[in-house]
Amino acid sequence: MPHNLPPDATGLITIDLDAVQANWRALAALVAPAACGAVVKADAYGLGAAPLLLAAGVAPVLSSLAEVEEWACEAFRVGRAVPAALQIDSGLNRLGLSAAEVKALAAKPEVLAALDLRLVMSHLACADDPSDPHNAKQRAAFNRRRAMLPPVPASLAASDGLMLGPPYHFDLVRPGYALYGGQAFRGGATPVSPVVTVQARILQIRTLKAGESVGYSATWVAKRPSRIAIVSAGYADGMARALSAASGKKGASVMVAGQRAPIVGRVSMDLITVDVTDVTGELRRGELVTLIGPELPIEAMGRAAGTIGYEVLTRLGPRFVRRHTGGGRI
Repeated sequence: MPHNLPPDATGLITIDLDAVQANWRALAALVAPAACGAVVKADAYGLGAAPLLLAAGVAPVLSSLAEVEEWACEAFRVGRAVPAALQIDSGLNRLGLSAAEVKALAAKPEVLAALDLRLVMSHLACADDPSDPHNAKQRAAFNRRRAMLPPVPASLAASDGLMLGPPYHFDLVRPGYALYGGQAFRGGATPVSPVVTVQARILQIRTLKAGESVGYSATWVAKRPSRIAIVSAGYADGMARALSAASGKKGASVMVAGQRAPIVGRVSMDLITVDVTDVTGELRRGELVTLIGPELPIEAMGRAAGTIGYEVLTRLGPRFVRRHTGGGRI
């Protein structure tokens, strides 16, 4: 069995920590003199946060006036100001202090004095589209609202926002998805490289006659004698059912022995079926098929599934073994 995978494992996710570091360096160089953070939310976008964080001294990000007042009570208890960052809403209308809450907080100097305020931040709604006027409106709102607060470092841009240029960089940018090789910005390529390779095993190779079907509901019918690889990943592992091919609908592709091959038939809970008729060379049970990799970027799977790469990454299931390579000191 290749790569010493446990028998109950769906497959293998390899995360290149050297590539993560190289991506951070590229983004840090792009946004200088602004500082460049690193976002590891959602368990490092589903890839495993623990190997990315050896030690961290963190301050909470407070997103409402109620949270600010609760955290200020901790300062009164310990007898000193407590570290904190503030998130203010600039037009996303999700988390963040509203304009009225910012004004109310500015009128409470005793509460502000209880905070060792490290950062004021907000989040853009339409940063992937550089032509969207909402970006400039949010930047203006952010500037108005943070002007009511103590003069501390500011942050507005995440992975896509940092690509909007220096007016959006402020003192700190917060790349997350881009660190892992994501390319969601529609205004050009982000200067990052692929980080993630997702592979699953071939369980069987089957032969079909012309006219035979594959999978549930017989949605795909072979037009010629065909070889079908049964691969150990399904929608229980994050392989969206929408990746399925049917008569008249093209499905997603995978890489088999370095060659592109289409998913055919329905994606099921634990399995996908791949047409390997045109793949040259002998294929064996246990060989790994690449689902995501340099030739099959995250965005390609997202488009094929009718979603975005962010969702693809964070949906990769726990039955995949995750292995981290590299990762020397930055």
